[in-house]
Amino acid sequence: MTFALHGIPVSNGIAIGKAVLISRAALEVSHYLVEVGKEEAEAQKLLDAFDQVRLELAQLRQGLPKDAPQEMAAFLDVHGMILADPALTEKPLKLIRTQRLNAAWALTTELNDLLEQFAEIEDTYLKERANDIRQVAERVLKALNAQKKDTLSDSDLLSPSDIGIDAIIVAHDIAPHDMLRFKEHAFTGFVTDLGGKTSHTAIVARSMEIPAVVGVRHASEMIRHGDWLVIDGEHGVVVVAPDEQLLAEYRLLREQAILATSKLQELKHSLTTTVDHVAIELLANIELPEDAAQAVDLGAIGVGLFRSEFLFMDRKQALPDEEQQYQEYRRVVDLMHGLPVNIRTIDVGADKALGSSSDLSETGTSPLGLRAIRWSLTEPEIFLTQLRAILRASAHGQARIMIPMLAHVKEIDETLRLIEKAKQQLHQRGQAFNPNIQVGAMIEIPAAALVLPLFINRFDFLSIGTNDLIQYTLAIDRADHAVAHLYDPYHPAILNLLFSIIDQAKRANIPVAVCGEMAGDPSMTRLLLGLGLTDFSMHFSQLLLVKREILKADVGLLKSRIGPVLKAIEPKEQAAALEALLA
Repeated sequence: MTFALHGIPVSNGIAIGKAVLISRAALEVSHYLVEVGKEEAEAQKLLDAFDQVRLELAQLRQGLPKDAPQEMAAFLDVHGMILADPALTEKPLKLIRTQRLNAAWALTTELNDLLEQFAEIEDTYLKERANDIRQVAERVLKALNAQKKDTLSDSDLLSPSDIGIDAIIVAHDIAPHDMLRFKEHAFTGFVTDLGGKTSHTAIVARSMEIPAVVGVRHASEMIRHGDWLVIDGEHGVVVVAPDEQLLAEYRLLREQAILATSKLQELKHSLTTTVDHVAIELLANIELPEDAAQAVDLGAIGVGLFRSEFLFMDRKQALPDEEQQYQEYRRVVDLMHGLPVNIRTIDVGADKALGSSSDLSETGTSPLGLRAIRWSLTEPEIFLTQLRAILRASAHGQARIMIPMLAHVKEIDETLRLIEKAKQQLHQRGQAFNPNIQVGAMIEIPAAALVLPLFINRFDFLSIGTNDLIQYTLAIDRADHAVAHLYDPYHPAILNLLFSIIDQAKRANIPVAVCGEMAGDPSMTRLLLGLGLTDFSMHFSQLLLVKREILKADVGLLKSRIGPVLKAIEPKEQAAALEALLA
């Protein structure tokens, strides 16, 4: 039966394919096809895991103290009976032998089916037995994990070639480091239960330039593995099991979108100036060094934001040392052929873990916690290593240092002191670097915006991180789905803060750019121009879309109409002012 789900659009385009369901257990089990001829070995692995759990339960039963509650023994007996029920192993074994699913995936598939059946039972007592089955199955999954690692790895991920069709990932949530793994596979779209428009996962999804919809509540429960899906990334719609007529309509829309993208390519080599001849600078945000080549190809005149933390994430080995970092930074500098490259120092914490996913607890999960420069200053040796690597790269081009999340004078002082110390260390080694390397600050905390002269006097350039600035100003955790609807870049407080920052920087003659998601949203381009912005930094996939808007804009006219927008407080008043601005 055809039905539609609605969520938050995060990456434009239309994708059509079959669902590859990643379990709700936050990717706790791997999903892969076992090699041909190894089906029986995989089946035996599952049977061994069941045997192991039976032994564990028997030992627990025998070891119960005499004064243990009777319910405890009954609980273990019930679980033992569930384990002994052949129905729990028959289907997974069949899936392993006929479809070559790995043992954990096969068991998870059967568990999901059983839970769905129990959900339809009206009797409350029987319905609650679903928890017993879930607990037993999870115990078996743990036993499988003990036999062999069972978290996602590069080799675990299904590729479209495995299933022979275009594949769309459906998951409860996908961490940024797992998105990077997906990036190496040719999936055609993503759907997740959680997430917001500016979560880092969404940002990485856009970097893959494939349609994605996040925040589709219960998608991973309502979509079944193998369902045909259509993702409308522009409108945030996911059509499940579309009929032939709908498929034909969406295929036509997809072809039209491809043609429109092709037409945009004609803008790559034109100058980025408005109709009243104001020159605008378009820079690129990149996550990986290899992104730099695409940025140049699309006409970026520099890298406004290189998210260096992605070099530190998703690593099973030690963190990259100075030489490894230097090689990566230099690669970007070389690819940009003399154009500027703003390398943001490591920004871990919140939804970005350092190293492997198990390290998240070490870096904290709160956006208000130990992250970005706060974390770097608590790890001065790691920070100095990164600074030396960036400085060494500066000997080969316009590498610049950009510091995230500064707010306090003591943070600025300590950061600048460590930069000087890194220079001294390289000088003592006799290694080349640019002694006059430019250092910039990201303005993404309201406190920093309110004491802007402090930053203007101490740094060579500024970059406004609108994603975090909005998050902190409106007190919204942008990774929290429950409050995602309150994330509002048009909030009067945000627009006035932006205008104030841009205006003060321009008056002080210090370059200022916006590198947050607002910069890459073509629907906001003329508003930002009206606020006085002339330097935009965005994901390279958005460059031509924003450029098209700039070429049609009249900055003088926009500035003359920005006053009412900034004064508007009531939604209706603001809507009218925005309509007049964009008319």
